Amino acid sequence: MYTSKLKQSTLLIAFGLLAFTACKKNDDSSTSTDATGKSYASDYSKSEREGNDVESIADAAATTGSANFRMGASDLSSCATITKDTVAVPHVITIDFGATNCTGIDGRNRRGKIIVTYTGGYKDSGSIHTITFNNYFVNDNQITGSKVVTNKGMNASGNYYYSIVVNDTINLGTGNGMIINNSTRTRTWKEGYSTAARADDVYTIEGTATITRPNGYTVTVATTTGHPLQVATACSWIEAGIVTITNNQTNKVRTIDYGTGNCDAEAQVTFNGNTYNVTLP
Repeated sequence: MYTSKLKQSTLLIAFGLLAFTACKKNDDSSTSTDATGKSYASDYSKSEREGNDVESIADAAATTGSANFRMGASDLSSCATITKDTVAVPHVITIDFGATNCTGIDGRNRRGKIIVTYTGGYKDSGSIHTITFNNYFVNDNQITGSKVVTNKGMNASGNYYYSIVVNDTINLGTGNGMIINNSTRTRTWKEGYSTAARADDVYTIEGTATITRPNGYTVTVATTTGHPLQVATACSWIEAGIVTITNNQTNKVRTIDYGTGNCDAEAQVTFNGNTYNVTLP
């Protein structure tokens, strides 16, 4: 076993990153908002943002296990300690942010532990990484549950891809309930696989998710065939792709179009035949 300091920047990828204002422009019914005033798209955004943040941290720890891991010139946090046990089978990586909040360069406070059990290297075909949590909080929201990441090898286009199955919950620190995310998606490593740097990494994401909101209502989110989400470590927004968000109580659907590949904060939301230009957070 050995310990080291985790230093990496947040991989800002999200399955459905959408500002609350995008849905507030034309809500469909009382079921589209809850007691906290958040839209269901905002709830999903929070769930995926936290989930992908965890996956990025776990990927970095599993890939490097080093105090010197960097993406560009940025470090995520100097107070997270990595413990890697290669004697246990499967192997275990523990990423410990400590018992009190640690503020990263992204301005977010983390405490508690992310635990990764794995059967091989992140880039090894067939390897399985299971991510769980021990009193892990981000901005006082507790994350519980699990994520299973399986390296599926190379696809017909010559790109490596991963299956990600998520069953997790965010217990909102404000005392306003929880957000439950059950999703299955495929993340394809489109660019940057062959380099050691992470700043040139580009991924596409496809799949579906069912989100249970704090008020008990559910929505289904799905990528559109032929239009997967495209995310890059060098861009703070989703660069391309189209998703649909279906309110399972009303069956009404919103479509979110993130564009065709530019790194910008602009997107379009279509609802009830009307299209709105929105600026993402």
